[in-house]
Amino acid sequence: MKPVLLCSLVLLLGACAREAPAPVQAAPPAASPAVDADPPAPDAVAPAMAPPSFDCAKAVSAAEKQVCGDAELAALDRTLAARYAALPAPDPAVQRGWAKGRDDCWKAGDARTCVLEAYKTRLVELAMHAPDAAVPKIVKYRCSDNAKPFTMTYYHDIDPQAAVMAWGNDDAIVFPQPAASGAKYGRAGVEYWEHQGEASVDFFGDKLSCRPMP
Repeated sequence: MKPVLLCSLVLLLGACAREAPAPVQAAPPAASPAVDADPPAPDAVAPAMAPPSFDCAKAVSAAEKQVCGDAELAALDRTLAARYAALPAPDPAVQRGWAKGRDDCWKAGDARTCVLEAYKTRLVELAMHAPDAAVPKIVKYRCSDNAKPFTMTYYHDIDPQAAVMAWGNDDAIVFPQPAASGAKYGRAGVEYWEHQGEASVDFFGDKLSCRPMP
């Protein structure tokens, strides 16, 4: 009997081993979402615009208010104030007259250009009459209308660069302008454009064709 019982026990254990379910393996832990080591920095705050030389809280004229909101005009105002203060004998009456002309720019079709040219013109006037101003280059022209002489006086050693266009007893300070070729100067109502030795001039509506004299 003992061999039969042993055989039965072996068979029973083998069957149990075949039917036992396979052990379940634990699922690997879910990967944590990636986290940037360096989170993006918040947008940088733009620096405040540097104010002009005067108190914008007290700005009255349209021109002053425009200067207070325009970085380029404000920078020109600061430069003008510094150069005026450095004059050995500043003339307050002349400066007040200039400020009145600047404030009249509300009447112009393009008020900002008017204010811009007012500042640049005054800066050129101060530079032209400075004791250490460089001698300018003067070029005389022969024009289609020779009733009055026409000249261009170039101030290339000042800031801003400029030229004085003179026709007879009338003159205008003009500034370099973008040009595809040649040399171009102008301001509102006035234009000089030289190309290949010939200059086209528009002096407040009077149009000339000019060539430099030898």
